Amino acid sequence: MASDDIALLAEALSKTHVEYGELSYKGQGLKLDNTESVKELVREIEEYQGLRALRLEGNTVGVEAAQAIAKALECKDQLQVLGGERLEINCLSLGSALMTAGARLRELDLSDNAFGPDGVKGIETLLKSSACHSLQELRLNNCGMGIGGGKILAAALTECHEQSSALGAPLKLKVFQAGRNRLENEGATALALAFQLMGSLEEVHMPQNGINHAGVTALATAMQHNPHLRILNLNDNTFTKRGALAMAQALRHLRTVQVINFGDCLVRSEGAIALSAVLREGLPTLKELNLSFGEITEAAALVLAQAVQDKPHMEKLDLNGNCLGEEGCEALKETMDNMDRADILLSLGFNIYCANFSGQVDVSDPDKVADAFLRISSLYSDDHEVKKAVLETIDILLKKAFSGSSLQTYSFLSTLLVMLGLLKGEGKVKKVQVLPGHLLVLEHAVQQDYFPQDHATLLDTFVARHGKALKSCSHARDSLKSTLERRISPEC
Repeated sequence: MASDDIALLAEALSKTHVEYGELSYKGQGLKLDNTESVKELVREIEEYQGLRALRLEGNTVGVEAAQAIAKALECKDQLQVLGGERLEINCLSLGSALMTAGARLRELDLSDNAFGPDGVKGIETLLKSSACHSLQELRLNNCGMGIGGGKILAAALTECHEQSSALGAPLKLKVFQAGRNRLENEGATALALAFQLMGSLEEVHMPQNGINHAGVTALATAMQHNPHLRILNLNDNTFTKRGALAMAQALRHLRTVQVINFGDCLVRSEGAIALSAVLREGLPTLKELNLSFGEITEAAALVLAQAVQDKPHMEKLDLNGNCLGEEGCEALKETMDNMDRADILLSLGFNIYCANFSGQVDVSDPDKVADAFLRISSLYSDDHEVKKAVLETIDILLKKAFSGSSLQTYSFLSTLLVMLGLLKGEGKVKKVQVLPGHLLVLEHAVQQDYFPQDHATLLDTFVARHGKALKSCSHARDSLKSTLERRISPEC
């Protein structure tokens, strides 16, 4: 490790935030790759009496450095919180150190570590041990666990609960986060059984996991057994009618839910109406409801509007990106205004476009998909709501498009390259004036699971060769190029 990096570490340690036994140099952007690079950090850990929390988020820690940190933690029996992302970490050594120390963890955050199913095996022993009998918050976002990792995690949590219960102090996990892990139905179903057993969850965050109605139904059953649930975030999974009806039935049994995020879940009109019935009869503390991009029609949206009328704590209702049309949007706004609840309704800007887009773009026609992509992405802006709506609409479009044959998807990419001026075209396909939004939205798309790796490689080739064609949007072009390079070569 370079001497300037060691100097950065020393400076970071001098700025560490210490409160109630916490040692934190979160977000310092350090690259710690060997024993020498963490020499000062290890000394700080060893000399810190009563260390309760170690925050490593926002730094990159290599295997050798992680092992040195783990060794230093072996005598820290009061440690309760451990957090760190981008850890090329030997999870087994970390877990072993915490168990050796006799730690009693309250919070474990290993988000944004691409350790996959094998990494879950590395922390399996830790999760089963007495060190996690006291665990209240578990965060494993974006770890690439997959179905196998989800099953291992579920089994570990189940055993931890059984062993802690036998000792008279059952595991009471309150917060569970595992977004973007490709858990799919089998992983979600396995975890649902563990959730049902524990019955202590207050927050569940499992967005973007490829879960459809079978897994959603299993989770719905589990949620009924967690009476203190406050937040349920299943954004960007696929409910369809069966999943939505099962979830609506589960919500009838819950009285403390404050936030429901079923955005981009295809709850559709039947699901929206079922949820409306639950709103009228229960959910007395609900504050936020997100049903955006769910293919909900005007009639169902108006039923929902009526259902939230008597919810005194309601702060946000998100129905953006549905199939309302211009008249439907006006009718919904008028209904909310008449009930004196217009303030809780978020922007409906994309309902008008999506009414024409959703279901009418022939995703088997590459030219139409490319044209729709450019039209939607041209609306991109820094406004949070607009940006969110654009990206969610693009995700819907491309998920459908990339579910087709490889011939169709390659044709779409070729057409898009021609329209962006990165590839010479023939016939009717014409170039467009390239806007930063086109490239920034494309940058978002290439990071999603639905965008094939080989397509990203092809796109990178043309951006690298003909990037001058995008000189009018140089900042967005360079950002896209960097993201493509990371997607193709994650080690870069």
